[in-house]
Amino acid sequence: MASTRTESSSSVPVAELHRHEAAFFDVDNTLIRGASIFHAARKMYERKVFTLRDAASFGWQQLKFVVRGEKLSDVHEIRDRGMKIAAGIRAEDVATLGDEVFEESISSRIWPGTRALAEQHLRVGRRVWLITATPIELAEPIASRLGLTGALGTRVEVVDGVYTGRLVGEILHGEAKADAARALADAEGLDLAECWAYSDSHNDIPLLSMVGHPVAINPDAGLRRHAKAQNWPVYDFRSGRRAATLGLKAATVGGAVYGLWRGLNHARGRR
Repeated sequence: MASTRTESSSSVPVAELHRHEAAFFDVDNTLIRGASIFHAARKMYERKVFTLRDAASFGWQQLKFVVRGEKLSDVHEIRDRGMKIAAGIRAEDVATLGDEVFEESISSRIWPGTRALAEQHLRVGRRVWLITATPIELAEPIASRLGLTGALGTRVEVVDGVYTGRLVGEILHGEAKADAARALADAEGLDLAECWAYSDSHNDIPLLSMVGHPVAINPDAGLRRHAKAQNWPVYDFRSGRRAATLGLKAATVGGAVYGLWRGLNHARGRR
């Protein structure tokens, strides 16, 4: 983790002043545009781990996520399909994907404003954790490449080097995400009243509500209303404000469809 030697007027290192504080960042649509799992799925299709139908299913979820934000039903659908697909895949095949996916697809989709917020926390000595429903195999490389403290993500059981298709614990979403942050705070000696949390989704209101400094980033309609009622800070890094008009949504869908088509056809051409 990045730290600083700058000292306050009382000669106490700034990092020491903030040692009981941390910042928790959601990933999809908070740190990056869209859903990170889509890019991992496309890479696995290129490696013939997924079928075209599997990749197209994740692409469809990506389109819905871009257009309307995160829905609990979509999260459950992705979970169930992902677990079914994961069964039988070798863990070593997945372990090598994280850095490649970051370099090829995710790095260019990071919101500069969100990254700047994370770096600001690091500069003053706060720990910065990603906390996401994204599989840990993808979340950890993102955190590492950005110089963050670490990541909490969804875990799938591995037996004899192969994914069983069963979750270890819960998918980190909603209350489960808040529980994971609370457990981390207990283990690390964090004071949640002095911690920060950032998310785009109303499903993360439990996480946001448990810290002293909740912030909405690119919020969906539900979180925007709640943040306004609670007087929480709101940052929207999307171009042209909220992408709320029908025309802009249509353009977004068209671009996402083209991206999926181009990616899959590129993969086909490399065979």
